[in-house]
Amino acid sequence: MSADVRPIAESELHDWLRAVHTGFLTATRVTDSDVAQRAKGNDFARTQGAFDSDTGRCVGAFRSFAQELTVPGGAAVPVSAVSNVGVLPTHRRQGLLTRMMAAEFAAAGERGDALATLIAAEYPIYGRYGFGPATTLTEWEIDVPRAGLDRRWSTPEDGGRIDLVDAAEFRRFGPGLHDKVRAAVPGAVNRNERWWNLATGLEEMSHRPYKEKFHAVYRTAEGEVAGVAVYTADDHWTDAKVPQNTVQVQDLLALTPQAERALWHFLCSIDWVLKVRTGHRAPDDLLPNLLPDPRAARVVTTADFLWVRVLDVVRALGARTYEVPGVLVLEVVDGTGPAAGRYRLDAGTGVCERTEEAADLRLDVAELGSLYLGDASAVRLAALGRVTEERPGAAALADAVFRTARRPWCPDVF
Repeated sequence: MSADVRPIAESELHDWLRAVHTGFLTATRVTDSDVAQRAKGNDFARTQGAFDSDTGRCVGAFRSFAQELTVPGGAAVPVSAVSNVGVLPTHRRQGLLTRMMAAEFAAAGERGDALATLIAAEYPIYGRYGFGPATTLTEWEIDVPRAGLDRRWSTPEDGGRIDLVDAAEFRRFGPGLHDKVRAAVPGAVNRNERWWNLATGLEEMSHRPYKEKFHAVYRTAEGEVAGVAVYTADDHWTDAKVPQNTVQVQDLLALTPQAERALWHFLCSIDWVLKVRTGHRAPDDLLPNLLPDPRAARVVTTADFLWVRVLDVVRALGARTYEVPGVLVLEVVDGTGPAAGRYRLDAGTGVCERTEEAADLRLDVAELGSLYLGDASAVRLAALGRVTEERPGAAALADAVFRTARRPWCPDVF
């Protein structure tokens, strides 16, 4: 079998969406509403399809879109976000993903993108294209009665207050709050208008209908919005008609530790609730230690999440700041993209440039992606054989330079 890989026309969007849903096992049909909704915000020049040469049907999908990624130091760096990637099981191992990825890298180079990002549904696939896992997530389940919090609590101790608001009000203040929060969180990405519309029920997908949510907003003593918790709850009762509900946190944003503490205390004080599932949080989240008994928060999920692909080493490394001064010469190996070469990074000035100097570290571009946001350890990667130390002590210096005081975190699937 052979296939044609190319950007799709708008008239092919229905067939393309069918391939996406089939590949992700999310639906067996595509509605006219789904097509109209996706067409509104879709960049067809960045939406690729693989089309079977015999049947003409779309058998592979690939899409990218403009995104902003917060990097250490707080800069919001424009990147290319990759999503909706899949090849139907009938057409695997024909090089279709490799062709679509190569086309994306070429286009990204023309756009001037320094980085690409994605959320990897399957771990083994994307390393061979130069992506490396750059953030980790953790989810806890809180055993509320065991947590040790006063369940009669109703008012934050710092003079602030918590109010329940509807989705429309959340839509008004949420984007501004999120922009403030993400500016301080390396690994966080922007949320576009479609994200907010889906999150508040203004739009919905046929295979994923909107479910009503509760919105608890924290305001400071001065009345400023400083946090919000978005959550749902089940409706579980025992045979003896005793409520034993679980709250599922969908989103929790906080500008200050005080707001974060107040929101978790609020969630753990809701009547009829025995457990709180936290949703995806940073691996070094404050939550467990905000509880009098941190063991009441049981880890239920920990996994890699955001993957980063460095396309332009000079611009990418120059965009972030570094914890300590130091000079490193990196030999970057890149078999499928444009990042190969030797680079001198002066962490004191933040300047990165190509060089002919002898290398201190030799690493694949995927490992550079893992180090980029500050979560991975070069010393550990060297022990795993994924980084080669050409100068003794270089891996330890790389850890001191690249790693961040708080671990990076991406709250959003895309």
